[in-house]
Amino acid sequence: MFSFGKKKEAKKEDKADSKNFIKVSTPFEHPVEGIVPPKEKKLTDEQDTKYQEVLHYFQRPDLEVSVKEKESSKKEPLIDDEKAWLTRECILRYLRATKWVVKDAIERIEGTIAWRREFGIQYQDPEKNSCNAKLVEPESLTGKQVVLGFDNDARPCLYLKPGRQNTKTSHRQVQHLVFCLEKVIDFMPSGQDSLALLIDFKQHPEISANVETSKIPPLSVGREVLHILQTHYPERLGKALLTNIPFLGRAFLKLIYPFIDPLTKEKLVFDAEFKKFVHAEQLDKDFEGLVDFEYNHELYWPALLEITQKRRAAYFERFHKFGAVVGLSEIDLRGSSEKLTVPIGKHPYNASESTENLVEEVSDATEKLNL
Repeated sequence: MFSFGKKKEAKKEDKADSKNFIKVSTPFEHPVEGIVPPKEKKLTDEQDTKYQEVLHYFQRPDLEVSVKEKESSKKEPLIDDEKAWLTRECILRYLRATKWVVKDAIERIEGTIAWRREFGIQYQDPEKNSCNAKLVEPESLTGKQVVLGFDNDARPCLYLKPGRQNTKTSHRQVQHLVFCLEKVIDFMPSGQDSLALLIDFKQHPEISANVETSKIPPLSVGREVLHILQTHYPERLGKALLTNIPFLGRAFLKLIYPFIDPLTKEKLVFDAEFKKFVHAEQLDKDFEGLVDFEYNHELYWPALLEITQKRRAAYFERFHKFGAVVGLSEIDLRGSSEKLTVPIGKHPYNASESTENLVEEVSDATEKLNL
């Protein structure tokens, strides 16, 4: 059986001197100096061959993908924005999520492309998407979801604070979560493709007293959110830390727990001390960090949009600079080098090796799949 931890006992702990607090009103743009992403693990020869098969499939010029997740009657070719999303790391994430079954990885990627089209987040330019800042801004007024800081592996942190809920249950709440996921991804430094979720269930009576909201979301909403996270953002979650879990929160977690896949369960840490995972200089003082952060929508929201729009524009500009093709590495797309460091079909550890023999092997393997 599983456990969500016991309620913490109150205890006295040394608090940082208030004179050392860092006043912050906007997102941190970079990790603390010296914190870098861990080195990537080398693929086995078998894994690399499977990666090449999936890459070769999505490089097909005649490829068309459905415009709706659960309907295949209408299909359209990939646009540049979708090719920019279909990176080397993206393919590897889906392969890991499907236990390196090529056919399943391809189906999952196509399903996500269709879902992104239907959900309205298929474009690199945020203003073109139907799930946009204007739509979800009412959900952001109290700071219930905030991108702030990076963890000790240089993952950008997304804080979820259910106690600051300011709206009734609706589909727009799901759209807001997806919007924030896309924003936190924009903060990822070169070499890091996962994020950290820091979930604080602390109650905020000053907010809940002024609006009629649900204390916990309906099970149907919880399952929809899980479906989106596990199906369309596979391997994006590096760590999920949960703290201040109330009785109703524990009850909801027990209801939703059976629907959480084993890979995600391994990344959940209950009743976590955030200071063990995030450097004090980028951790909120509420969790024994040095950051004095009070959510001010008029300051935070415009800064978040400006920072992420610049980052996404730079990403897309580098995508075109390096050929505007499927399979470019996020290391290059989020990096600063003037030259391509990870060629198509290669990895950081073998970027300088010849690809001629590999291309022939992949072509033969793909033909055998009859895809």
